[in-house]
Amino acid sequence: MKIERVIISGGGTGGHIFPALAIANEIAKRNPEAEILFVGALGRMEMEKVPAAGYKIVGLPVTGFPRKPGLKMVTFFARLLKSASMARKIVKDFNPQVAIGVGGFASGPILRAAAANGIPTLIQEQNSYAGITNKLLSKKVRSVCVAYDKMDRYFPAEKIVITGNPVRENLLQEKINKKEALEFFGLKDDEKVILVVGGSLGARSINNAVLKNMQQIAQSGVKVIWQTGAIYYERIQNELQNNQPGNVQIHQFISRMDLAYAVAGVVISRAGAGTISELCLVGKPAILVPSPNVAEDHQTKNAMALVEKEAALMIRDSDIDEKLIPQAVRLINDEKRCNELSAKIKMLARPNATKDIVDEVEKMLR
Repeated sequence: MKIERVIISGGGTGGHIFPALAIANEIAKRNPEAEILFVGALGRMEMEKVPAAGYKIVGLPVTGFPRKPGLKMVTFFARLLKSASMARKIVKDFNPQVAIGVGGFASGPILRAAAANGIPTLIQEQNSYAGITNKLLSKKVRSVCVAYDKMDRYFPAEKIVITGNPVRENLLQEKINKKEALEFFGLKDDEKVILVVGGSLGARSINNAVLKNMQQIAQSGVKVIWQTGAIYYERIQNELQNNQPGNVQIHQFISRMDLAYAVAGVVISRAGAGTISELCLVGKPAILVPSPNVAEDHQTKNAMALVEKEAALMIRDSDIDEKLIPQAVRLINDEKRCNELSAKIKMLARPNATKDIVDEVEKMLR
């Protein structure tokens, strides 16, 4: 079935935006003439990243549900009502054949409007713990694509399709050029490398733990590639000034994560669903530090899904100042343990996730 017009909605973080773009690229590959419209939340990351990838995006004023009662609650409902009205108009004017939600504030109003108009709708839940928006939407949508087992705790079993999470296309290449990766980061082939990433926006507690353990890193004989995130980059540069050890590379943002994974022996990361899917695909030993600042503590649940299968290690955010760097250095020097973790995490990879999701979209249209 030819896809001619599709709305893809959601965003807020890279974990929602990268899967959305991967799905759009697969639809465009199969249907070069297709019109693809993104709908995001004003002021959020997708309003910049989606146009940069060559797609049109419309923003809604919707925000997240406030955690405490107060004036913010009034603002939230006012913006939600305005977003619902705008969503109905967008759906009416664009008249999509199908609407896809990837999670994030904007997906709620758009998918509700599409479902109310009888348009086939699909949601993609990246996490092992479903978000409230997707749980509510699942009653109205036709299909729910998931990445983890036992998701019938949150969604109607008959709507669930296990596809895995879409990942960045350059990670799907059969052989990433290790020589190119070493040159990109100015490394030698025999050097042991720890990659530290805190998600697309950075992670304050991980950054602080690295800073506090800088002396141990300097003496470890291990190379560290450190993505700080845009928010923290300048402060970290100022703090280190002339005291940055020669074995530490600091990056605001790593544009070539395929090359970063290629050189890494161990990865320290948050436990966002997209990152976990990438780690499974590239088969890297990982130390996961779930963010404590996410809804329903879903990153801990994501991490535990791997830990229970002995496919990754986890350290709680409250323990990382003392434990993170010592454990990472021990792990990278333990070849047997690294190989075991690598083999087990690779078994959880779903490299065809994006294709399977678009297959499901085509199936709905048929």
